Amino acid sequence: MNTHQKGFSLIELITTLSISTILFTVGTPSFTDLSDQIRADSNIRTIQQTLMLARNTAINYGYRVTVCPLVDGKCTQNWQKGLTVFIDSDTVETLDANDKVISIIDEFDTKDFLKYNKNSIKFRPDGLASGSNGTFKYCPRTVDSKNSRAIVVNQAGRIRFSTAKNISCN
Repeated sequence: MNTHQKGFSLIELITTLSISTILFTVGTPSFTDLSDQIRADSNIRTIQQTLMLARNTAINYGYRVTVCPLVDGKCTQNWQKGLTVFIDSDTVETLDANDKVISIIDEFDTKDFLKYNKNSIKFRPDGLASGSNGTFKYCPRTVDSKNSRAIVVNQAGRIRFSTAKNISCN
């Protein structure tokens, strides 16, 4: 008579589940950190490309181009709402009937923080961002995340990634 059974014993199953639980518990925080880093890198690059599009449009077509978060057709400081790039030919920082929308970036992740020191970034027909210079900050999950990224917009309209190590969205 064959007494050899196929399958796992209860002890083997509990041991395997315990080891799997420990590995999952150790790996989850690093996955969250990796996810935050990838989201911050991706979104800050999207913002950079959007700003470059706005500047190039202003230079190529000879119009003032505004980048801002729009709420009811007016620029606000709620950068979480996404970005709208438009040719701003009438009232400044307002999307009027004569203005043309160039690009819209959807709302950013609700867990993340975005900060810029002004309501909008305006590029003049010569490409200058006079009066719109500042640092655009993107902080995933917390205002002082180690994965925070920033873009610097200078008076000349040049857009570059910040090299700062401790970026805070306070």
